Amino acid sequence: MAEAVPGVFKDLASVPEVEVADAAELDARLRAADAPFVVRGLVKDWPLVEAGRRSSRDARAYLLRHHRDTGFTVAIGEPGGDGRLFYDAAMAMNFRTLRAKLPDIFGRIDAIEGNAGAPPVYLASIDMHQFFDGLYEANHVDLGDRTCLASIWIGTKTRIAAHNDLPNNLACVAAGRRRFTLFPREQFRNLHLGPIDNTPAGRAISMVDFHAPDAQLHPRFPDALAYAQVAELEAGDALYIPALWWHHVEGLADFNVLVNYWWRETPRWMGSPQDALNHALLAIRDLPADQKQHWRDLFDYYVFDNGDDVTAHIPEAGRSILAPLTPESADRIRAFLLRNLSQ
Repeated sequence: MAEAVPGVFKDLASVPEVEVADAAELDARLRAADAPFVVRGLVKDWPLVEAGRRSSRDARAYLLRHHRDTGFTVAIGEPGGDGRLFYDAAMAMNFRTLRAKLPDIFGRIDAIEGNAGAPPVYLASIDMHQFFDGLYEANHVDLGDRTCLASIWIGTKTRIAAHNDLPNNLACVAAGRRRFTLFPREQFRNLHLGPIDNTPAGRAISMVDFHAPDAQLHPRFPDALAYAQVAELEAGDALYIPALWWHHVEGLADFNVLVNYWWRETPRWMGSPQDALNHALLAIRDLPADQKQHWRDLFDYYVFDNGDDVTAHIPEAGRSILAPLTPESADRIRAFLLRNLSQ
C-alpha cells in the first residue's frame, strides 16, 4: 500500500488509468492520447520487476548480471537533504557527479540503504543498449514501429524538480515506488522556472520546492496546482507522459528503478526547438521594442502561421528552405547556421 500523500499532493486529481489488452491496444491508446494516463501492471512480468519484488538486493544482483564492465555516471547528493537534487544557495548543483563501476555504486547503496538522511545516489538516463547486455531484450515494452531511446534510472530516495522533455515518454517502474506530479504544457509560467542554460540535466526546472512551497517567492504555484495530476506507481506500473508536459518525479522507496522510452513524432533530422529559443535570446530578446515586434511578426509569418501566402508567389522549384523540410534541406539550414554562428 502506498504511503499517505503529504502536503500539496493530497488534494490533486489523479492521472486517469486505462487498461490495455495487448501491444496493439497500447499503440492505439498512445496514438490517440493528448494527456497522461497510467497502465497498472503493464510490465509486471518483467524479470527485473520480479527480482525487485523479492528484495532491492535481488534487483541490484539482477542488474549486475547484465551490466557491462564500464564506467557509469552517478550523482551523489548532500546528506540530510531529503533526496532533493537541485541547486545550492549559489545556484551551483547540490550534488557531485562521478564515474564509477556499477558494482562499486551498488556497494555504496548496500551500505546506506535504509539510513535516514543518507546522501542520495542517482544514476540518471542510462542507455540500456550501451551499458547492459540482454537487459533490454528481457525487459521491454513492445512499442511497434516507434524508434525509441530506452533508458534506465536507478537510485535511492530522490526528488527531481518539475521539468519537461521534448519527446513523448512511457515511464515504467521496475523496482520501488515513484510519485509523478504532472502539469500541462501551458503551466510553465506558474511553475517559476529557473535558468535554461544552468540546469541539472539540460532542461529548465521549476524552482518550487513541492514539499515546502514558498508562497511569497512563488506566488503563481497554486494556479499550477489547479491543473496538476498525480500518480503513485508501484513496481510493474507504467505512465504515459506526452511531449512537453511538466513532471515532478520522486523515488519513494529506499531503492528505485525506472525504465523509460522516449520517442518523437517528428523526424530525427529536425532541429531542436530549444536551440532556436537559445538563439532567439542571443539575437532578439534585447532588441528595441519596435524591432522585436517586427521579428515577432516575421516568426508568425514564416513559422507559426506558415500560410500559403508565404510561398504562393515563388516558383515551386525555387522555394528552397521555405518548402516543406526534407533531410537535405534540414542539412542546408544546419550548415548555414553553423557558418554564421562561427563568424
